Amino acid sequence: MAKALLGYVGGTDPRLLAEMRRLQQRVQDLESELVRIQSENDALNAAAAHSESPFDGLDLDVPKAEPALT
Repeated sequence: MAKALLGYVGGTDPRLLAEMRRLQQRVQDLESELVRIQSENDALNAAAAHSESPFDGLDLDVPKAEPALT
């Protein structure tokens, strides 16, 4: 039946196939990015659970505050 329907509508459009491949690749890229971010988040949560302060081990480069105008 699917072959009959495809034949009826004129077959598959190459632009549609290209768009489908592009979207499938984008989904794969996003899934791999999600896995990477989840593992990074797990590592950060593990490090935070082992530290006494939530800011221990973080080397933040924060500029000194300037005095407020009075």
